[in-house]
Amino acid sequence: MLERIFAELGPWNWMVLGFILLVLEIAVPGVFLLWIGIAALIVGAVSLALWDAGFWIWQVQVVAFLALSLVSAYVGKQIVGRREGESDQPLLNRRGEQMIGRTATLVEPIREGRGRIQLGDTLWRVSGPDLPAGTRVRVTGTTDTDLELKVEPVP
Repeated sequence: MLERIFAELGPWNWMVLGFILLVLEIAVPGVFLLWIGIAALIVGAVSLALWDAGFWIWQVQVVAFLALSLVSAYVGKQIVGRREGESDQPLLNRRGEQMIGRTATLVEPIREGRGRIQLGDTLWRVSGPDLPAGTRVRVTGTTDTDLELKVEPVP
């Protein structure tokens, strides 16, 4: 049954697939199906011109579609990446980096390089020189995971 439908639609198969992908992009936004849909529409347009050519068999069409999908996804990433500029809130999802420069009092002493401070309503793990509880410290940085703060005593 599917073979008959594909045979009857001819070069319009790619157009239908392209429009289905574009509609799916609207229903499930992610700016990815858009580029694959565009590739399908391009293969459909080429198929309209080359349908009767002996070399334009379905395998060549699929390879052309896959290659155009990769190219259009790459070009789309470049276009979208160029539009994304500097954020007005560069530390929005970097809570640890937002804490740099703040001062707090050690809730738990720093022993063997590890302790805890409270900033706002959050208890943070900290690393730094061994200090007793109650010492005022300043946040100087974060670890790679942004889950632990680096501190030094406030003079």
